[in-house]
Amino acid sequence: MSLEGAIAVHRFGLGSRPGEIEAASQDPRGWLVAQIGTGAEQPVPPGGGVYPDCGTLVRQEQDMIAARRAFKAGDTEAQKKQAGGRLKIFTDEMAGRFNLGFVTARPFAEHLVWFWTNHFTVSTTAGRTLNFCGAFEREAIRPYIGDSFETMLLAVASHPAMLVYLNNVASIGPHSRAGERSGKGRNENLGRELMELYSLGVDGGYTQADVIALANILTGWGLDPRAPSGFGFFPNRHEPGGQTLRGKRYGDDLRGGIQAVRDLAHDPHTARHIATKFATTFIADQPSPQSVARLEAVFNKSGGNLHALAAAAVEDPAAWTPAPAKMRSPVEYVTAGYRLLGLPRGDNADQQIRAAMGSARAMGEFPMTASSPNGWPLVSDAWVGPDAVLNRIEWAKQVGARMPANFNAAALADAGMGPLLSPATRTAMARAETQGDALALLISSPEFQRR
Repeated sequence: MSLEGAIAVHRFGLGSRPGEIEAASQDPRGWLVAQIGTGAEQPVPPGGGVYPDCGTLVRQEQDMIAARRAFKAGDTEAQKKQAGGRLKIFTDEMAGRFNLGFVTARPFAEHLVWFWTNHFTVSTTAGRTLNFCGAFEREAIRPYIGDSFETMLLAVASHPAMLVYLNNVASIGPHSRAGERSGKGRNENLGRELMELYSLGVDGGYTQADVIALANILTGWGLDPRAPSGFGFFPNRHEPGGQTLRGKRYGDDLRGGIQAVRDLAHDPHTARHIATKFATTFIADQPSPQSVARLEAVFNKSGGNLHALAAAAVEDPAAWTPAPAKMRSPVEYVTAGYRLLGLPRGDNADQQIRAAMGSARAMGEFPMTASSPNGWPLVSDAWVGPDAVLNRIEWAKQVGARMPANFNAAALADAGMGPLLSPATRTAMARAETQGDALALLISSPEFQRR
């Protein structure tokens, strides 16, 4: 069991499952890179079966809207039923997602999924996205973690979840046939966020005129219940005439929009923006200019290859400093605790999964519920407030209190933390009155809360 093996498991992965540090210690960097050669695993419903594709979900959404319209306006019972149906879809999706984090043998791949899903934030704060958020991650993120940024960006921009979240479904070219008939106009949200957050960055050299141009280019991108993907392009809503975006002219059809998104993916500003966020997530809250420059160079040289980008982070010397560099977010923290204990297990696995979901939410984070398109914070300061830390300590105590009498906390600490376990934590655990108390001290220790 090596220090670098433990760093690989905790910093790049999601915390140690039984035997994982030993496996990683044989070749820590190779162990990580081997996990990202293909797309990420897909979650499955805890009760078995498969999740529906987004085309099916779009059709269900259309049916729910039609059913609601069949009731008289203001029918609160119909509204409650519709909201409840959407919420069940979302929570069932998240149960599979949480469970995959607990049990996956490819934790670095799963961590990459979480990074990209947060980068391309869609949130349930827009109620209709409840239907589509899980499918968004399954369809637009997971298949492409080792592919190109261009491919992922295009999948994200055209996915129903994103089109609903940033209201592009209501964006109509003011001079289109639908615009002239209805008097409605374009919505600039998707055009702005595609540049500001998802590609170029806030300092990416674009103007308000570029935002308007990209918004015009994306008019007509909406939801089609007849398509397996749920995406449709509607020419009657599309702003006619070519558009000039950042000095380049694009045609007034779907191909023009696809090319505009592809060009954003390959812009040098995008390389810098993505490299900075990637380094902030996997290396340090304030990564060195050297680390960012290495990742940026790889992004540019590889044409935005995401496998190469992840491998470059693994090879960065700064990523292997022994001191824990990053505070685990609540979802990461609960996931690490479940992985340490080999949970879920037993007959009530689904109940354990749902309890973990509630714990993460109580600590202040839940996937795809961020309050803005900026997503959840990437830096430790967001998770170290007094209330946040007290919530973690209370959760650690609750977990410890449920341990059986023959539980051996010291053995678990050695296997799950290895060389990362500090002498202070080891001593405190040895002095604990019960094994449950010792486990609580381990889970609430600085080295476990950080990665």
